[in-house]
Amino acid sequence: MIRVLVVDDHPVVRSGLAGMLSVEDDLDVVGEAGDGQEAVALARALGPDVVLMDLRMPVLDGVAATAQIVGTGPRVVVLTTYDTDGDILRAVEAGATGYLLKDTPRAELVSGVRAAARGETVLAPSVATRLVSSVRTTAERPSAREAEVLALVALGRSNAQIGRELSITEATVKTHLIRAFAKLGVADRTAAVTVARERGWIG
Repeated sequence: MIRVLVVDDHPVVRSGLAGMLSVEDDLDVVGEAGDGQEAVALARALGPDVVLMDLRMPVLDGVAATAQIVGTGPRVVVLTTYDTDGDILRAVEAGATGYLLKDTPRAELVSGVRAAARGETVLAPSVATRLVSSVRTTAERPSAREAEVLALVALGRSNAQIGRELSITEATVKTHLIRAFAKLGVADRTAAVTVARERGWIG
C-alpha cells in the first residue's frame, strides 16, 4: 500500500482528493492537513510515502513545508492551481518530486502518486515546458554540480549513492537532475547521459 497525506487549506478540495484516492486498492490516505505546519507534523507522525502538497496556505506555505518534509522520507508532489515559473522553481528547489496542477485528470493524478512513490519525477506537461524554458533562459550549460551528478549517473550510481558521494541530500540530487534534464531536453537518466556525452558535458 502507498500511504498518502493530503494537504490543502480548502476542506472541500481536501476531502475530494482524499475520497478520490481512497477508492484505489493500492492507495491509503492516512491523514489530511489544512496548512503547512500541520503537514510537517503529520508527515513526521504518520510516515506517509507521498505527500500531496498545496502551495499557498496559511501558517506555513507549501514550499517551506516541502523543504522540512523531504529530508524525513516522504516524497512530496505539489498539487496547485499555480504554474508560474517562480512557483515551479521554488518547489523544485525545495525538493519536491513532482508538480501537478489541480485540473490534472484523475487517472494522471493517481498515476503521478504511484510514480512519486517509486521515486520518479512527476511533472504536468505545461509545467515541464515552463521549467525547460525557464532553465534554458537562465543557462544552457550545466553548473559544475549538475555535471558532477550526471557523471555519477553515467557510472550507474543511484540518487542515494550520489548524495552520499557528494555529501548532499537525495532531494538535492533530484533538483540537479531535473535542471540538467531540462537543459538537455530529455526526460530520463539514460537519455541524459547520452546527450550529455554528445555535448561534451561529461566524459
